[in-house]
Amino acid sequence: MERAEEHSKRENRDSGASTALDYLNPQYWDERFSSEEHYEWFKDYSHFRHLIQQHVEPDSKVLELGCGNSQLSEDLYRDGISNITCIDLSAVAVEKMQQRLLSKGYREIKVVEADMLDLPFTNELFDVVIEKGTMDVLFVDSGDPWNPNPETAFKVMTMLRQVHRVLKPNGTFISVTFGQPHFRRRFFDEQEFTWSVEWGTFGDGFHYFVYVLKKVAPRQRTHVNFTVKRLLLPQTYELIDACLFNSQGKRLLEGNGHSEKVETPSINLFHEELEGEDYLFRTNIDELNH
Repeated sequence: MERAEEHSKRENRDSGASTALDYLNPQYWDERFSSEEHYEWFKDYSHFRHLIQQHVEPDSKVLELGCGNSQLSEDLYRDGISNITCIDLSAVAVEKMQQRLLSKGYREIKVVEADMLDLPFTNELFDVVIEKGTMDVLFVDSGDPWNPNPETAFKVMTMLRQVHRVLKPNGTFISVTFGQPHFRRRFFDEQEFTWSVEWGTFGDGFHYFVYVLKKVAPRQRTHVNFTVKRLLLPQTYELIDACLFNSQGKRLLEGNGHSEKVETPSINLFHEELEGEDYLFRTNIDELNH
């Protein structure tokens, strides 16, 4: 008899996009969510819980962007956080998520059909906003990662403005992503945003990034690379980061903080370390944008 884990992996392969551009097609997601019960992009909560739990309190009001069919909200709920709102652009995903949560008795978790580029919430409503792989979809056809095309830049900035708007003072935005600091900082560092920036990594061989952006007064903005003892940064990333910050995490660049282009070796993707579709997602986007 086929093991459940092997069946799940086969189901995920069958649901995968034929090209990276499929990820930009709402119909693709509706069709996928109609048949796929669960897929966890960029690992499950257990892999990065230690990096974010200090930023989420039991009474935190949490917004998850692009929930899809992930179990992240359920994991947070089991960790004692019950005031959770999930959004997704797919009506199919929202309906199936609502049914799944009700079947498990997680009635407090709200699921809303909404666009992260136009959040239907009042200002300063949430303590924590979290996304896992959702921002990465905006970069699918970005072109040169050092200089994303105007449409991509506009969408990313629109998303970040919406997140910043709905965060309470001292609220926290958590982003779990493939995106390396030298590509993400050009957006996070825009002067209109009043948040400090920290980041860490998780994963063995290949590293995913976790960014923690805390909404603070402008004069308190800082940029820190936090490291967990058992998780080491990739050598390439350390070399780039050394050019940007000193050992205390102080900014070494002047002006707007945008980094200059640096020639670096390509990342070894360690296919066995990545979940099947995470690998395809990353490699397809790399091929599309080069």
